Amino acid sequence: MTTGPSQPRPAPSGKRKNNTLTLTLIIVAVLVMVFVFATQIYTEVLWYNQLGFSNVFVTENLTKAAIFVLGTLLIALPLWVSLRYALKHGKAPQSAPRRPTTPRPRFDANGNPLPPQQDPFADLQEMFNQNLNRYRKNADNASKALTWLIPLGVGAFVATSLMTHWETVLLFLNGTEFGSTDPEFGKDLGFYIFTLPFLNLLTSIAGSAILIAAIGGAFAHYLYGGITVHDKGIETSKQFKRHAALLVTLYLLVRGARYWLERYTSIQEQSGKWAGAMYTDVNAIIPTRSILAVAAVLVALLFIYALVRNQWRLPVIGTALLVIVSLVVGGIYPWIIQRFQVTPNEQAYESEYIQRNIDMTRAAYGLDKIEASDYDATTNAPSGALKGESETISNIRLLDPNVVSDAFSQLQQFRPYYQFNDNLSVDRYEVDGEIQDTVIAARELNPAQNASSSWFNQHVVYTHGYGVIAAYGNQVESDGKPRFIQSGITATGEISEDYEPRIYFGQSSPSYSIVGGAEGDEALELDRPATAGDESSDAKYTFAGNGGPNIGNAFNRLAYAIKFQSTDILLSDGVRPESQILYDRNPSERVEKVAPYLTVDGNPYPAIIDGQVQWIVDAYTTSDQYPYAESAQLSDATSDSETAAGVTRALPQDEVNYIRNSVKATVNAYDGSVTLYAWDEEDPILQAWQKVFPGNLKSYSEMSAELMDHVRYPQDLFKVQREMLNAYHVTNSGSLYAGDDVWSTPKDPTVNNDQPLPPYYLSLQIPGQKQASFSLTTSFIPQQSDSNTRNVMYGFLSANGDAGTGKDGERSEDYGKLTLLEMPRSSVVPGPGQAQNNFNSDADVSTELNLLRRGASDVINGNLLTLPVGGGILYVQPVYVQSSGDSAYPTLRRVLVSFGDKVGFAPTLEEALNEVFGGNSGAAVAEDAGVNESAAARAESADAEEGSSDDSSASAVDSRSLKEALTDANQAMKDSDAAMKAGDWSAYGEAQDRLQEALDRAVGTGAEEENSDN
Repeated sequence: MTTGPSQPRPAPSGKRKNNTLTLTLIIVAVLVMVFVFATQIYTEVLWYNQLGFSNVFVTENLTKAAIFVLGTLLIALPLWVSLRYALKHGKAPQSAPRRPTTPRPRFDANGNPLPPQQDPFADLQEMFNQNLNRYRKNADNASKALTWLIPLGVGAFVATSLMTHWETVLLFLNGTEFGSTDPEFGKDLGFYIFTLPFLNLLTSIAGSAILIAAIGGAFAHYLYGGITVHDKGIETSKQFKRHAALLVTLYLLVRGARYWLERYTSIQEQSGKWAGAMYTDVNAIIPTRSILAVAAVLVALLFIYALVRNQWRLPVIGTALLVIVSLVVGGIYPWIIQRFQVTPNEQAYESEYIQRNIDMTRAAYGLDKIEASDYDATTNAPSGALKGESETISNIRLLDPNVVSDAFSQLQQFRPYYQFNDNLSVDRYEVDGEIQDTVIAARELNPAQNASSSWFNQHVVYTHGYGVIAAYGNQVESDGKPRFIQSGITATGEISEDYEPRIYFGQSSPSYSIVGGAEGDEALELDRPATAGDESSDAKYTFAGNGGPNIGNAFNRLAYAIKFQSTDILLSDGVRPESQILYDRNPSERVEKVAPYLTVDGNPYPAIIDGQVQWIVDAYTTSDQYPYAESAQLSDATSDSETAAGVTRALPQDEVNYIRNSVKATVNAYDGSVTLYAWDEEDPILQAWQKVFPGNLKSYSEMSAELMDHVRYPQDLFKVQREMLNAYHVTNSGSLYAGDDVWSTPKDPTVNNDQPLPPYYLSLQIPGQKQASFSLTTSFIPQQSDSNTRNVMYGFLSANGDAGTGKDGERSEDYGKLTLLEMPRSSVVPGPGQAQNNFNSDADVSTELNLLRRGASDVINGNLLTLPVGGGILYVQPVYVQSSGDSAYPTLRRVLVSFGDKVGFAPTLEEALNEVFGGNSGAAVAEDAGVNESAAARAESADAEEGSSDDSSASAVDSRSLKEALTDANQAMKDSDAAMKAGDWSAYGEAQDRLQEALDRAVGTGAEEENSDN
């Protein structure tokens, strides 16, 4: 038997090839996205591991993952059960077809029959039923998949928003007691901070899960006929009724729990005139919440009864009654109490609860420990009035850290790839055995200077700044320039001659730098301008610390190339086997990342501590759950003229009603290491976080004495406290109710924006204290309005910022002490705005200022310092002059002083004080607290010449600097010879050090001149 030829197989269609290609591309794209996502996680793990805070990354992300999984299950499970029940029991039994009804005959007015009326919706209804049957058939085919996919998809969508509550969950699991109770329920405050937010979150999730399950179940019942809509109305099946009854029961139980918790949340309310539960809340709303909670549970029991007995009348009646009770008892009754009982006699009824608000608010912001005293300030300025005030007067700061940044840049920058921040810091150091207030700044890298440079220069060559520069706060050179105590190319001086000066981590560091290498590798990093012995080129350096993850192996290079979207990381020879990559280098952001549960102060500051440059960063624990405490928005409370100018950073836009400076952090400027110190070890919120992240925080008792000496009172906390003190300086409910003694923070009169005056650091001796302390200060005036513009002093607040005692791990008992001086409400002592107006309107001052403005020079008013001395209020303001020209910088030329209505204006502080106080103030003033007129005139003339030509400007500055350096070197040589002849080897060594420093300056200036000529 023969068979016919076999038929050839048909070739694969092009469509099949296209489908395969599309599927392949999709799989590849998904794999690429997964890999990119994995590299981001991997680089984060490397960063946290290198810093030693891997438990933060692991704990936070595991908690978020657990919340996501549990949240998904909590939402998905009820929905899945609801859908399964509806699919299994929701199909309506097939009934006999409805017998067609005969339409009723119709007749016209004459009795003649009319044609039958057509139903206009009949065709639409028929089409809808056909479509519904088709959907039911399709749903039957995919019912198993849909009952899994829909719940998981909805659950995952809702759970993504729940992950943001990871801190709430961890605080609940690790919360502790506060040791004090609320005034209404007598519960420990820890219940409101740690437990109540979690219970509210839990009931919210449960309520959402039930509502979603009800919606899904109702849709499934409708799809399968358990709910039928027709011209007679809506019919429901017995199974749907049972399903609905169960869901309503569960929802009522959750709602009952919610009503019960609302009793406690009422004392956290912020919606009324005063925070917390007032008379109506306590006597009407809280009791009705209890009633509604019980009623909701009773109605839920009625629904359970209906499930068992299939009798629905009682639960329907109970639900209606619950709605009526909630409207009447929960809404109308409290309104009646408030309108007809409380409002006519509000002060009497609310007095007890306003007092609760005062006490709890002051405790929440640390205002309850303020030592307030009356200060009957005088405006008389007799001769010798400042006798005995020398500790304060001698420390008056004449350098404004927001003005002299340009002077630091022109005199100490040395290279365009360096810069100083616009806002310098104020600290104190021991110089020649005395504590001196200093204006201090890190000489950081200027990334903008290298923005147009090659990738290699931006990320391998220019990697770090160099040194810390400091000047006396209360003294200047004879021509008004800052008098430096730490300066020069090597940034050494009275503070330290031997410290690690390199600034790899700072406020203006590049986004990332690749540093380090093996021993013997070529040094690639530009270190600093050349000094003696290396005049031909700038010094080079290789990072030798442990500052970032290793990037030497191929996989790490690929991961970071993806992270920073740079192929140069993969291809450049600058990345070597031992290279490290430094990123996330801003001190504040670095602390925020390793301690995400803290709010970080916007004003980190550098200090030379134990041979290292450390950035000191303050951080806070906060809450918005403190009972009866008034809330504050952090961004508003910490905004002032400095934040408006962009020189400092305000806190985020968070609402809080509790804040503590619980942590002091340090960030090493060389290797970026972060150390967290538990500063307020009694803070229960910090204690909870220490349980979450054990070992991450050290006790403040582990601080060195030198670090403790440079801790200061945090500026942002102080701003928040003064904002709350405007209203809550009163301790009597009657005064707060009347609002007859509300204060405000004065506007900064030295700028043209409507922003508050920033608080200022300075050393002063508060009246009644035994000695001066490094303090943060602010003043208060009456609340300003259209009807009240009196700019007079009402209060002066200072915070003691001296923490050190000279011993390791020991904190001064006076640190953080808040002292409030309250003036009589009839005070005529000028406020800051009025004092500035007195300066501006004084004829002699105006004439001299006009003379200073000659030759297109600018006159700059420095910070207006407020000092409670001489039985009154003394204002001191430095006045700077800056000539035109790109290289010009401000120099001190005059000092303005006022006491009462008297104004002094002179080249030196002493002269200005004597003008005010009858020719003799009686106080000892620091040497060089002002300028020598002839030297200042010469400097101004030189500045004017600089303004005419930028090239000659640089040459003139360098020539003067070179001349000064050579003069210093000559004197040092003479001193060396004299000391050697006298056999005084100590003096000889000191003279040789000065000689070397002068030569370094001379060589550096000469190199700059040569470069500028070229």
